[in-house]
Amino acid sequence: MAGPKLRKKAGSKLGKSPTKKKQKKEPLPPKPLEKEDLFISDGEGTDGDFEEDDGGFGDEEQQEMNSDSDMSSDLDDSFAADILASGDADDGSADSDVDSDSDADDTDLVRKSKAIDEERERVKEDAEAELQLNIKEEADEFRLPTTEELEEETHRPPDLSNLQRRIKEIVRVLSNFKTLRQEGVTRKDYVDQLKRDLGSYYGYNDFLIEVLVEMFPPVELIELIEAFEKPRPISLRTNTLKTRRRDLAGVLLNRGVNLDPLSKWSKVGLVVYDSQVPVGATPEYMAGHYMLQSASSFLPVMALAPQENERVVDMAAAPGGKTTYVAALMKNSGIIYANEMKESRLKSLTANLHRMGVTNTIVCNYDGRELPKVLGQNTADRILLDAPCSGTGVISKDESVKTSKNAADIQNCSQLQKELILAAIDMVDANSKSGGYIVYSTCSIMVDENEAVIDYALKKRDVKLVPCGLDFGRPGFIRFRQHRFHTSLDKTRRFYPHVHNMDGFFVAKLKKMSNSKSAAKSSVQSEETQEAETIQNSDQQNAEGDDKHKEQKGIAKENGNNEEVAGDKKRKRDVQKHSDKKGVGQNSGVTKNGKAENQLVATKRREKKKPPPREEIAKAREEKRKALREAKRKGTMKDKA
Repeated sequence: MAGPKLRKKAGSKLGKSPTKKKQKKEPLPPKPLEKEDLFISDGEGTDGDFEEDDGGFGDEEQQEMNSDSDMSSDLDDSFAADILASGDADDGSADSDVDSDSDADDTDLVRKSKAIDEERERVKEDAEAELQLNIKEEADEFRLPTTEELEEETHRPPDLSNLQRRIKEIVRVLSNFKTLRQEGVTRKDYVDQLKRDLGSYYGYNDFLIEVLVEMFPPVELIELIEAFEKPRPISLRTNTLKTRRRDLAGVLLNRGVNLDPLSKWSKVGLVVYDSQVPVGATPEYMAGHYMLQSASSFLPVMALAPQENERVVDMAAAPGGKTTYVAALMKNSGIIYANEMKESRLKSLTANLHRMGVTNTIVCNYDGRELPKVLGQNTADRILLDAPCSGTGVISKDESVKTSKNAADIQNCSQLQKELILAAIDMVDANSKSGGYIVYSTCSIMVDENEAVIDYALKKRDVKLVPCGLDFGRPGFIRFRQHRFHTSLDKTRRFYPHVHNMDGFFVAKLKKMSNSKSAAKSSVQSEETQEAETIQNSDQQNAEGDDKHKEQKGIAKENGNNEEVAGDKKRKRDVQKHSDKKGVGQNSGVTKNGKAENQLVATKRREKKKPPPREEIAKAREEKRKALREAKRKGTMKDKA
């Protein structure tokens, strides 16, 4: 029958559908299934009724009804089958789509992540390979540019990046020259190229670069030049005549000034990092509580160490930073002569003295070389000479020094400084109970303006170098190129921006030993005399060491004495003959001749007492040695015979 078959098909299809798919497809309506069940139940019921009651319908009607039910069941069967098939297809396709989509998404993510990782690894490998290639080509195998390449560079704008790279490479090669140098290239070639590149990159003239290259090794030279390109920190000095450093720091911090103590070596210095107000226009500045002053300017005054109630001269005082510091250390006692040669700078000097509350200072306007005539010689206890200089230590403040200074300027400054330091020494009283000191300082790093000037003063005056009292700084040069200075110059101090973070500076402290100007010359002469006598004594000792030498020396002396006696007898006979010819009336003339003869002999004796020159001593010594060797050779030949 059609009904049971349809139910079996529907049941089988329903049974085949998994529960999981039913849960996922909850929105599917069960209407076709209910309609199918209804049709099945109606079909079963009519069949039973028709069998029991045949009298209700006829055979024809019964056949029509059966045919209608068969047609409806066939239609319903196909309809349900289509719905179920579409449902199953939808479920399967949906599940497969979800699974395939998830699998595809996972596959895409993995693929992309792998691609990214591979790209990163490739980039890393390429970078490492490029780095090694650059190191190999540019660093380990650095080559100086050829003449043609240098000529091409002159016709093009300067390539700063190329210059900087070449400077670093040359410095690296010079620091390990034996290992990294190019075959057939000398150190001079590298140094010459370094000079050219430094001059082009930093803007120095040839003279200044050459001097700096001679003074510093390559690595330190680059550090120094780089330090000149950066400004030094702003520093200020507390005026202890009006306030204390702690109080001043508290007030300035409240005004928005970020500061710290300068260093351990200074009790009055402050360093300013940044400020919300102009540091040179605060009420405290106007009231004279502090002075804007570079850290290097503290050093000469600290080395001078003035005492109370002393007589101090500042030979180049403007604008007054060092003078006011000296007055603060002296607590406004004693007297200070603040001299300034340039009249235009007297206004700033006077203004700062008034602002800082200094009352023990006399301002004067003279050439420093004439001050001994004005103030008198041997009248001051201490002298501070911050000499005018080329300014090669403060290039960070004045970049014009890079190109404006040459050898003639340095020599002119050196000559002026030598004259000023001699004038300063002449003004100091060597017999001062508390003083007798001269402090010489410059803001230059040139040897001709520093060590050469001090060495000149040591030769011309009776002075000596003493420690500066500064526990930091590099010692001065004892030898530099062809120069050889006094060994005590290691007591002087040099300061550099790349080492001490302050302007380039030089400080020396001298102690005057006597007020005589010729003391140094006499000491030099006495040293030469002692040396000549030492040479003579050594020669005599060598001659007395050998018996044969003694005999030969004695024979030589006897011969010499005999010759002198014979000469005296001959002179007496000549005098006697002359007197006999002149007669008795001319005895007075003979007496005069005798006196003249005695004076001549006395003069010769005095001349013998003077030490002979070194050349004569050396010549005589060599002759003696030859004579001794000849005598020894003859004696040896006689012994053999």
